[in-house]
Amino acid sequence: MFKEFEGKTEKEAIDKAVEELGIDREEFDVEIVNNAKSGIFRKGNVKIKVYIGEAEESAGVADDFEKKIVEYLETLIQKMGYPGKGKINFREENKIGIEIESEHTGILIGRKGKNLDSIQLLLNVYAGRLGSECRVIIDAENYRERREENLVRLARKSAEHVRRTRGSRLLEPMNPFERRLVHTTLNELSDIDTISEGDGLYKQIRVLYRGDVRE
Repeated sequence: MFKEFEGKTEKEAIDKAVEELGIDREEFDVEIVNNAKSGIFRKGNVKIKVYIGEAEESAGVADDFEKKIVEYLETLIQKMGYPGKGKINFREENKIGIEIESEHTGILIGRKGKNLDSIQLLLNVYAGRLGSECRVIIDAENYRERREENLVRLARKSAEHVRRTRGSRLLEPMNPFERRLVHTTLNELSDIDTISEGDGLYKQIRVLYRGDVRE
């Protein structure tokens, strides 16, 4: 549940919410809808959404660690200028998944998921500072699953191409998880090899006919 409030500043809008709702500031979450400082036509007030209720219920968090991670995520994307909510969507041993729900998911995902990867990296650094070994997976609009399916198809098509041409094909830059997925997909093909090329986090995979590379 949420209500909207306006003010000349964010503080004024929040003060109005506190007065009208009769609750303390700590008892609700705030999302900035319109910022008076942004946009050439913005001459009016700052508009905020006030979410009423327990953060644990809206985010589906199970403990204090998950609560802090979700709050950190929501603060991060709000400061980026693309506010939204985080929601726990799966739990595994030493791993949790958080889905971003926002009107700006296209921007938050970024080209080839690079913005999503950057957000995920920051969340995992923060999780480490909290003393946790739990890995945090950030997703939006089921991007991760769709990306994995596309990479598996790309790997298999590339294998067919190099088998037919007896040559090689250099794929697009990928993060470590994506490269591991491609290597694993083609690992059992006796006539196909894969090697990583380049430096840094985003390397490229070369798919090649095994007879062209090693004895």
